[in-house]
Amino acid sequence: MALALNILETFAETVFDVLPIAVILLFFQFLVIRKVPPHPRRIVFGFLWVLIGLSLFLVGLEEALFPLGRTMAKQLTDPGFLGIAADQAVHWQDYFWVYVFAAAIGFATTVAEPSLIAVSLKAQEISGGAMRAFELHIAVAVGVAVGVGIGAYRIVSGTPLPIYIMAGYGLVIVQTFMASKWIIPLAYDSGGVTTSTVTVPVVAALGLGLASTIPGRSPLIDGFGLIAFASVFPIVTVLGYDMAVNWLRRLGKKEHQEEHSEP
Repeated sequence: MALALNILETFAETVFDVLPIAVILLFFQFLVIRKVPPHPRRIVFGFLWVLIGLSLFLVGLEEALFPLGRTMAKQLTDPGFLGIAADQAVHWQDYFWVYVFAAAIGFATTVAEPSLIAVSLKAQEISGGAMRAFELHIAVAVGVAVGVGIGAYRIVSGTPLPIYIMAGYGLVIVQTFMASKWIIPLAYDSGGVTTSTVTVPVVAALGLGLASTIPGRSPLIDGFGLIAFASVFPIVTVLGYDMAVNWLRRLGKKEHQEEHSEP
């Protein structure tokens, strides 16, 4: 009964949140464009399914993903799991499995991210196959994995967040001048689409869970910031992927020319 009431309350909140979008669309459709959109019944049913899907997704986050993230963080930082005494000092090297778990969960959530799937497919379609959806998908997922892993280390070590962010974007700026022009906007968008419906809740739950269980860390100061890592490092890996591909192509072309130039 409590779960049903929670679903109904979440559905009402979702309707209230999505209502401004519907008002804007209807305003421009009927008062600016002044045309009835094709298949209005299909649009209404689709909109209803969106509301239901969002409501169930939010309930699932609250009931499963957030508690699971906190539980995993607590278990991985437990002195019994680390194999140390409760009164023994813990160093950042002792949290090896925390970094592994953070990177793995970052990779997995990015692979399942619907917005990234849509962007990858569109990039492959528009580029005529020059950029394959699978390769872009993996490059972004690897970036998120690296970023979340480094972010977990930042929480454990307590080092300042601005240092990592400035270093990350400094690397992005250097890569921007070296990568292909057509990949740059796609790389920057790839960093944005990773912080969406699947990745954000899980990564946020992990960060808050780690900051709550590691001694000397504040959930408010140290618990947030992982999402920033999940945004900047995919840009680095996508630009790095393009630079690596271009280097391999130049190397292959040079070897081919040398073979044909030999007497």
